Amino acid sequence: MFDFEYQLSILPKNPGVYLMKDIEGTIIYVGKAKNLSNRVRSYFRKNKSHSQKTEIMVSKVSEFEYIITDNEMEALILEMNLIKKYRPRYNILLKDDKHFPFIKITTKEDFPRVYLTREYKKDGNKYFGPYTDVSAVHETLDTIKKIYPIRTCKRKIIEFGEKTKPCLNYHIGICKAPCYGLISKKEYGVMIEDIIRLLEGKDVLVKKELTRQMEEAAENLEFEKAANIRDKISSLDKTVVKQKVFTRSFEDEDYIALYKEGKDVSIQVFKIRDGKLLGRKSFVFDNLEEEKDEVIISEFIESYYSGVEFVPKRIYTEAQITDEVLIEWLHIRRGNKVSLVNPKIGDKFRMLNLAKSNAKLRLMQKSHKETRKKQINENALIELSELIEIEGLPNRIEAFDISNISGMDSVGTMVVYEDNKFKKSDYRRFKIKTIKGPDDYGSMREILYRRFRRGLKEIKEIQDSSLYYQDAKFSVFPDLIIMDGGKGQVNVCLEVLIDLNLEIPVIGLVKDDSHTTRGVIYENIEYSLDDMRDALLLLTKIQDEVHRFAINYHRSLRAKSSTKSILDNIPNIGEKRRRNLMIKFGSIKNIEKASFEKLLETPSINKLAAESIIEFFENKNKEKSDGN
Repeated sequence: MFDFEYQLSILPKNPGVYLMKDIEGTIIYVGKAKNLSNRVRSYFRKNKSHSQKTEIMVSKVSEFEYIITDNEMEALILEMNLIKKYRPRYNILLKDDKHFPFIKITTKEDFPRVYLTREYKKDGNKYFGPYTDVSAVHETLDTIKKIYPIRTCKRKIIEFGEKTKPCLNYHIGICKAPCYGLISKKEYGVMIEDIIRLLEGKDVLVKKELTRQMEEAAENLEFEKAANIRDKISSLDKTVVKQKVFTRSFEDEDYIALYKEGKDVSIQVFKIRDGKLLGRKSFVFDNLEEEKDEVIISEFIESYYSGVEFVPKRIYTEAQITDEVLIEWLHIRRGNKVSLVNPKIGDKFRMLNLAKSNAKLRLMQKSHKETRKKQINENALIELSELIEIEGLPNRIEAFDISNISGMDSVGTMVVYEDNKFKKSDYRRFKIKTIKGPDDYGSMREILYRRFRRGLKEIKEIQDSSLYYQDAKFSVFPDLIIMDGGKGQVNVCLEVLIDLNLEIPVIGLVKDDSHTTRGVIYENIEYSLDDMRDALLLLTKIQDEVHRFAINYHRSLRAKSSTKSILDNIPNIGEKRRRNLMIKFGSIKNIEKASFEKLLETPSINKLAAESIIEFFENKNKEKSDGN
């Protein structure tokens, strides 16, 4: 047991980071402190100023640990890194931006490409975004391609490298063919610099340069070239005209506004660049316990600006932020001074109100969407319960599936749909133990017995006080069981339930020739779902989820099995060496191709082990060739 009294008494007074853990050892909160002793102790004192969020979090803490740092700045940076790594429940978390689009410029290449990507990497290339409107990204890229004849191919092109034949884009005038050496790296780089300025919102500079080129072409009587540049300026105007000028300072600014509705919080970020609104980002946090606005905004600023490339000169917020360490960290991130401003009147105040109105609208839209989704799901359950004439709505549904490939490596899975959503914490996976070969009915019988016998055992242990309810994994039984199969699998399930003296309704999914659900089997009667759109949609969603979960589990087992079976056969290669080989080379194929010298570079691989690996694969290939 964790000795709170003793651990609190030995807390150091150094700056550092503390990690709160629940009964299962899961990190539920990460915080920073100027003085670890004072800060951590404050959580466990009776204090009326504690927010509801803090009280709930502390009630779940079973132990804590801490890491001391040299100063507050180190603590802040470590805190952010740990939050990103562990994503604790009680910290403010920004959703992963992987589904948002970025514009990537491959500046690490001699002749960079410009394209949309949904994956941000710290690879030395230039990224802009993330953007919330993918159509606007496509429109921007189309405009760039009209103005600048940059390449779109994926060829590896090096200046003064081997020339390749130009593609169609060159012949229709939308690429300068760096692949054929028709443009230098320096000339191409000028276009890329213009594109970067354009994406940074400095379109005035780009337009000014294009206008100069147009006038110069006209003076030289190059009217066709001048007309072409005029069209480029027109394309640029059509994109930029949509961006309203909000300020007259023409500086880089962010506006961060917050709107709360109960425990839900919406935060809106307006990005102003050169006086224009270049974009906005919305964040919604569900079930955020009561907390002061300045605390929420401070934590948000930490999370948000640790994940974006650019920090503006001024950040306007509704709250007065006085955290000197946070302000200093923003200075470091930007490279020079950053001002955190709390305006009370004027244009800046009106801009914050506009951002707040957008934050409110975003929360209302989310609420409406969730209400509509809940109505559809509840209607689906009503349709289903009326169809098969069961009492009440099934709140908890469990669906089962069997997966195998050619009858090998059968696995079973269970997914849970509860309270109108999938409850992934209750998903279960079963590796078939007693059935050999392609026997889906036998495999299904095994996993059902294992699931419900375990549940009955846990219920008895809870009643006997030998097991805590929160530690039980199978004790909650479903209101409805779905079999991803027809009459045969339904009867297998009923057979198990009868044997265990359990009464739970069971339906099977009836599919058409394209494996799409068309109806259900209940008590040996097939019911059509033609007039029950919501019920059909829900059952299809559950079917897809259980099938996905089963296939993924099956694939992971096969991958582990294939890796283990080959390396296990090599003399002098144990578990540690197998792991080091896979870390070093990434695949069995790469290990097979590795030279003796490369193998020796692997940790724990000595001369004897390297010789065993080479000899094994040589014999393996020899047997294969002899067999042919």
